[in-house]
Amino acid sequence: MPKPYPDEFRDDVVRVARNREPGVTIEQIARDFGVHPMTLTKWIRNADIDEGARPGQTRVEGAELREARKRIRLLEQENEVLRRAAAYLSQANLPKRLYPLVKELAADGVPVTVTCRVLKLSRQPYYRWLAAPVTSSEVVEAYRANALFHAHTDDPEFGHRLLADEARDAGEAMTDRTAWRICAANGWWSAFGKKRGKNGKKPGPPVHDDLCTVTDEKGRVRHEFTADAPNRLWLTDITEHKTGEGKLYVCAVKDVFSNRIVGYSIDSRMKSRLAVNALENAVARRGDVAGCVVHSDRGSQFRSSKFLRALARHRLVGSMGRVASCGDNAAMESFFALLQKNVLDRRSWTTREQLRIAVVTWIERTYHRRRRQQRLGRLTPIEFETIMNTPAALAA
Repeated sequence: MPKPYPDEFRDDVVRVARNREPGVTIEQIARDFGVHPMTLTKWIRNADIDEGARPGQTRVEGAELREARKRIRLLEQENEVLRRAAAYLSQANLPKRLYPLVKELAADGVPVTVTCRVLKLSRQPYYRWLAAPVTSSEVVEAYRANALFHAHTDDPEFGHRLLADEARDAGEAMTDRTAWRICAANGWWSAFGKKRGKNGKKPGPPVHDDLCTVTDEKGRVRHEFTADAPNRLWLTDITEHKTGEGKLYVCAVKDVFSNRIVGYSIDSRMKSRLAVNALENAVARRGDVAGCVVHSDRGSQFRSSKFLRALARHRLVGSMGRVASCGDNAAMESFFALLQKNVLDRRSWTTREQLRIAVVTWIERTYHRRRRQQRLGRLTPIEFETIMNTPAALAA
């Protein structure tokens, strides 16, 4: 079954088809973007339905119907949890433990998330109970933390050494180093001794190691962006350009193996959602990408929790370069330089819509299917992937 196209990509193709020049056919647009003409016709028809120009069920209505069915299924599960919990708690043998009930419901198909939300339980203690009982060292650690917490509450000015003295007087023996570790993990700092950093002065710390560095024979560290197969190494970055309506931001994801832009997202705001959408579009078009390295700079969009969750959800591996060093992501910067030269700086753009159409047209029509590259043996990215993937498919 073929992989579905991302919604943003479909909307962009429809925009290009609707704004095509006289004499340009639907078949030509479909060929430029690598889709079937019937598929493009279907997309245009669905867009007309969404806009009310034709009768039929819109995507919003379909999404609402799916959401309603999901909500009904969720309500049925919640009712089952309440029914089973009432029967369990009404039994005569006390005391009651709800974790076995959660396990039984999970075995019957009720998600643990639903059960814990209805019963007002936390999932983390449940999974900890499910894996193993509480160890004696954890009990000792909890008593020590409790003593330090009470001492910190009584005297917020005390540092970790004074808090350790108070805890030892209360009967909880520990070293100053142990007290510091517990206080640091819980954020129990002295009201006078903890200095706070200046917001906005320096970029945040990297959330990933730099996986694209190599060391030569002379001990010099340099970056190497190479891959021997698709979906082994992706590069991503964000660029911007001004229009008459304001700035337009483009986040692109590039496969180093063929230099193909496997995913991109365009928006009027540079939020973490921009980077997440580009990554999701890339995953939707490439399929199984588990283990692929995604290299970026230290921009806040790529250090955000949403982007990190997207990497973990698709089992991708993050990689991050240094601060203010364009060489750490030079291969991606070269693509944006081409985009700047061939599209962004060619003319002044009145609206964001005009620039968006120009960007997606250049990427899909020119860069992917017409611009031959020296590193690929004078082939386009589409031709290179087609040739390199065919022997692997035949061998499989």
